[in-house]
Amino acid sequence: MDITQEIDARGLECPMPLLKAKLALNKLDSGATLKVQATDAGSVRDFKTFAELSGNPLLSSDESDGVYTYILQKA
Repeated sequence: MDITQEIDARGLECPMPLLKAKLALNKLDSGATLKVQATDAGSVRDFKTFAELSGNPLLSSDESDGVYTYILQKA
């Protein structure tokens, strides 16, 4: 999968990882992909809900060693 942009939000607490993702998605073209890495466990719920409400598909959600990785696609 080609990633258009990446954001490192590790160490940031809610709502900053999602806020950074929203700002980045606003600048991307439709179909572009955004990879976000976060360490806030609450981000799992936040990113799932955001994807459902915004229409920007959450292509992938994964956790490894306390780092949550999300891949969103700009609608």
